[in-house]
Amino acid sequence: QERSCRLSAALLGEDCEISHEQLYELLKYAALGKCHNAAQPSWCRIHHQSHLAGVVLVVLHEMSQVHFYRFYLQFKHLRRVFRHRFTLTPSANFLTSLYGEGTDTDLRPQSTAQGLTSTSSDCVTKSSDLQCDPIIRRYGEKKRGLTSYTLTLEEQKKNDYPIKGSPGCKDYISTECDQQRTDSSPLFGLDCEMCLTAKGNEVTRVSLVDAQGQCLLNELVKPESTVRNYRTRFSGVTRKMLLPVKTRLSDIQTRLKKMLPHDAVLVGHSLNADLQALEMIHPSVIDTSLLFARDEGRRFKLKFLAKAVLGKEIQCEQKLGHDPTEDARAALELAQFFIEQGPAKVAELNLEMLLAAEKLAEVSQNKAALQSQGCEVEKQLNEPPHLSKPCFLDCLQVTGQKPLLLGRQGLDSSSLCQSNLSTSNKQILQRALEDVPLSTFSIIQFSLGPEYIASHLHAGLHEKVRSKLTDMLTIYAGPFEESFCLKSVKKEFGRCGPIQSLTVVTETFQPYVCVQYEVLEAAQLAVESLNGAEVAGSCIKVQRAVTAAMLDCDVLIKELELDVENEGVIYVAGLKKSLTETDLQEEFSHLKDLETLFLPKDPQSGKHRKCCFLKFQKSQSAVDALEAINGWTIKGSELRSRNALASGHLWRWIWQMNHSNGKQGKHIFYEQMEQLSDCEQDLRKKMKKLDDHIKKLYRSLQNNTLCVVLFPGVNSTHRSQPGLGLMGIKTDGGRSPC
Repeated sequence: QERSCRLSAALLGEDCEISHEQLYELLKYAALGKCHNAAQPSWCRIHHQSHLAGVVLVVLHEMSQVHFYRFYLQFKHLRRVFRHRFTLTPSANFLTSLYGEGTDTDLRPQSTAQGLTSTSSDCVTKSSDLQCDPIIRRYGEKKRGLTSYTLTLEEQKKNDYPIKGSPGCKDYISTECDQQRTDSSPLFGLDCEMCLTAKGNEVTRVSLVDAQGQCLLNELVKPESTVRNYRTRFSGVTRKMLLPVKTRLSDIQTRLKKMLPHDAVLVGHSLNADLQALEMIHPSVIDTSLLFARDEGRRFKLKFLAKAVLGKEIQCEQKLGHDPTEDARAALELAQFFIEQGPAKVAELNLEMLLAAEKLAEVSQNKAALQSQGCEVEKQLNEPPHLSKPCFLDCLQVTGQKPLLLGRQGLDSSSLCQSNLSTSNKQILQRALEDVPLSTFSIIQFSLGPEYIASHLHAGLHEKVRSKLTDMLTIYAGPFEESFCLKSVKKEFGRCGPIQSLTVVTETFQPYVCVQYEVLEAAQLAVESLNGAEVAGSCIKVQRAVTAAMLDCDVLIKELELDVENEGVIYVAGLKKSLTETDLQEEFSHLKDLETLFLPKDPQSGKHRKCCFLKFQKSQSAVDALEAINGWTIKGSELRSRNALASGHLWRWIWQMNHSNGKQGKHIFYEQMEQLSDCEQDLRKKMKKLDDHIKKLYRSLQNNTLCVVLFPGVNSTHRSQPGLGLMGIKTDGGRSPC
């Protein structure tokens, strides 16, 4: 009997933004499983991975989250099939950042009688001409002092370093190392190991080494919240190790403040993650993952750099987890090597070629191992891989599986893939229907065409979505008496949810109020519960503005309620700010089949918004809870609730759209709107056609196939739009389960 695979993920609110590294985790585990040392992704779980029939990745080229919500009604199949959705961090080169494609073919290494060498490209072959190396482009060739390699404030912001006064860092502790840095300032290596708790990433171990590599601190730390995953494979920390530990994060913060001199420079590999977990702010850092610069925002791993630059083996597989002291010392020595030798010497190491050679050696070892077991290996293994090709594509090839890549002309391909370049989406679909069932890993790319990816069209779509969301979040109520109490009106409407703004409309004969909410559910709840009610001594009417863009608002609200992402999710308003997440967990604990509670917080202040979302395992349990909660009182506050409309990643995105300010001139904006209006009807047809293509492809898939659809987003010097991912495992019913 065929065993069903299942996908589970708690993608609510702040947990909905997924990086390309996290997406890569999912694809790698789905394609390879435990038999090739791939680990379950940290943000979702595939149950019975060994029974997966295949993996299909559909990429909608140059499209973003904006496209999905601007043409939401056209994407009927996508919103009714894929329950799991997430915001995807945009990338400057999506294909490169995800699976190593799109790399210039001239940069591929070639096999020769002398071994692995580069191609005829001047930027790669001539050691005397290093001008094209990203390290030289960034730092020049001359040696500099250490202060030239510390991150600027802008670089820290860009790379998510905790900064004083920035959102989410309100309660962070400063190291108070605010003395002017010089090239003789002391360096300290820092590394932390983390576990996953109800709060997020929390520190379990901290190591600090001085400039001579002497260990100053190597301490286990007990997390404040309940541990969900010790990540022992990486951290080396187990539940048993932490049982006797009394040290808390506050103790470590105090010790670090005392240990670090006022002009200390901290060194680490992706040090932002360590400082975020430590909840500490330090003004002067050297990040070795950025110091050894690469193209397209990619980064070398610490393990590779330690071996290639220092000749040291770290993070050995024989050990249980990483040694933070070893990692801190390695990062420190890498920074010291870079400063002492200078950028030119580092560039001459040709790290990209060393990495390619290392990967080729890994593939050859895997090939030999399989041949010794009598397994057949395809001829393409004799060809070297792309630079920086993620290893799971190599491993697929080694195990006799050949990834399939289908896309339009101009999409670069690899000898590791079966590639077909087509001229239309229809041709791509036809080939996919034929070839996808024969492949265990397929990447299908559809595109709108170059005429629809101009920057002004993206800006116009973004503005239209923002404008429509604002209209949907805004309600008008009245009429009121001339001397009505505005405070009591705000209090009554505030019971429906968080208010962005409330103003009095004076252009009418009698006063009205205009209320803009922060969440769609609050505005809809106000329309449903307060229309015809008596507020501030007046029987009022509550409605949204009637504009051309809002004529289909009721249809859109209904479709959002039917959206599979909102199945089994309800919205609850009227919470007092004094209530904590723990309080609410206790209050709602008796509700049957309650799976997740999400308490939205202001991304800037960190305070919750006096509303929450409850997700239930079964839809009927959500219906029952809805009836039970309406009119319920918690600590003197009467609750109001309704079905969710934007419970997942959309909530945070609405908040960001609501707080964004356009900086372009009006004449440019109106020009963009006019150009967009000319082609928007055509775009609607194309989006519906894309939805139909994906529907046909999805229906053709075998049961137990993981399907991921990506709107990859846009990230360039002209614009940046987050992407959107939808995923599910095909079942007998055609819809992805849970």
